[in-house]
Amino acid sequence: FSPFLSQKPKSELVRTSLRLLTSSAYRLQSECKKTLPVETCPTTDIQLVTQQVIQCAYDIAKAAKQLVTITTKENNN
Repeated sequence: FSPFLSQKPKSELVRTSLRLLTSSAYRLQSECKKTLPVETCPTTDIQLVTQQVIQCAYDIAKAAKQLVTITTKENNN
């Protein structure tokens, strides 16, 4: 993500998409760590963690689609 964040995006939509992409990636990493045997405890709700992982992956895909759409439009103008 750092190559994208090191440049100043032209539009607020790009900045918003990049923030969603970055925050979702960090959330995904955090949720996935909860499934590791070292961090798993008896009270870990694996179904909830799975739902969170799915939501994070969805948010990443959504942000990536937004970026592709925005950059395609900007390049065509």
